[in-house]
Amino acid sequence: MIPSSFPSSEEIARLSARMLLEIQAVHFNAKEPFTLASGLPSPTYIDCRKLISYPRIRSTLMDFLTVTVMRNAGFEAFDNIAGGETAGIPFAALVAERMALPMTYVRKKPKGYGRNARIEGAMTEGERVLLVEDLTTDGGSKISFVDAIRDTGATCAHTAVIFYYGIFPETEKTLGDHGVTLHHLCTWWDVLAAAREMGSFDADTLHEVEAFLSDPRKWQEANKK
Repeated sequence: MIPSSFPSSEEIARLSARMLLEIQAVHFNAKEPFTLASGLPSPTYIDCRKLISYPRIRSTLMDFLTVTVMRNAGFEAFDNIAGGETAGIPFAALVAERMALPMTYVRKKPKGYGRNARIEGAMTEGERVLLVEDLTTDGGSKISFVDAIRDTGATCAHTAVIFYYGIFPETEKTLGDHGVTLHHLCTWWDVLAAAREMGSFDADTLHEVEAFLSDPRKWQEANKK
């Protein structure tokens, strides 16, 4: 069922951040930084995949994501909901159920046999597709998914994520230049504020995380091994 009432975007961001902290999807470690896919260090890591194991939080966040998209893009703006392989697939299914729309998913690359398809499910020319993912950092992976959707003759001008890093200024420009608008629930800044409010981490760790968020490239350069 489509939610009919919802809090402000600021309250959604605050509550979403608290929920991610509550299930320990957020990891801060300044002394032994995580290594990102880029090979660069980071004192922060988030695992949105954990959400699928927490039904109450999962349901609330999917309500939030659905109403955020409808509020920003329109109530009749889409014909199909596509999830990005793999993390976006369960969230796309949950959003599609709420919006009473068909669901599909997009492979990272053709499967290499059979139809050699990247789109699984029924997607047709002219459909307006919403791409759903768990998170976005710099927006790069979204471009590949959007292009695969557009190759079918469908359109894709919007992507929705639970979590947006919000620290790389080029992200929204990268997506915007490709004709894609980003919708999200919360960012690292929201999580940092919630972590301080909840006392989730010690003061030194939070201070180092804030230094990273304020200038991630400088922090990474200083902490390279």
